[in-house]
Amino acid sequence: MTDKEAALLLQHARAVRRRAYAPYSKFRVGAALLASDGTIYTGANIENSSYGLTVCAERVALQTAVAAGRRRFRGLVVVANGPKLVGPCGACRQVLAEFAPDLEIVLARPRGPGKRRRLRDLLPEAFSGAFLRR
Repeated sequence: MTDKEAALLLQHARAVRRRAYAPYSKFRVGAALLASDGTIYTGANIENSSYGLTVCAERVALQTAVAAGRRRFRGLVVVANGPKLVGPCGACRQVLAEFAPDLEIVLARPRGPGKRRRLRDLLPEAFSGAFLRR
């Protein structure tokens, strides 16, 4: 992912973060996912009073992209309001690894610069479909 693409994804993630539905935690997250064809898909976290039904911003973006027929991705930006940079949760890391185990991820706050990471570094030795083949 180029610096220009990362900056554009950052703008999208910051914008969609404002639309998060987080009435319980007040922890708003926005994500912008770059498909290999250059299309950007966004997602915001959606909480539920039954906490286990909450959906993370990263999975909303990925599932929207997959529903649109995309299967290959080059970059992801995650923006969250916290005192530290916040990466995708373990469930999101595993779901992302299904499609892009080497995905480049930028972790950012609502203001300021972000930090680049690779999904393979955030989720070493991820489970994959290869384990299911005999």
